[in-house]
Amino acid sequence: MRANAIDTITVVGYMTHNCDLSTVIHAVHMGFAVEFLSDATGSVPYANSAGYASAEDIHRVVTIILQSRFAAVLKTAEWIDCLKTGTLPERDTIDASNQRALARNAA
Repeated sequence: MRANAIDTITVVGYMTHNCDLSTVIHAVHMGFAVEFLSDATGSVPYANSAGYASAEDIHRVVTIILQSRFAAVLKTAEWIDCLKTGTLPERDTIDASNQRALARNAA
């Protein structure tokens, strides 16, 4: 990809918390920017000795974590608009995400 001047990857597919998550983290560690299309991915529910999580909860929490550090998380239509306009998608930081959560909890 570097030989072709590719600096950003877009991740879609199945499963959010497994293949998608490992691809995003690996790409970031290799120096790529990552875009994650939250409506073009999905999860499955789990129940085990650690507890239960619905597919929706797993997907939601993973996308929040990705947006806080690893990827720009957006819907497909938003991504297409960014491509059309040349606008970079919103990215966040761990600290900014955490500070908003703390402020929300204090309210």
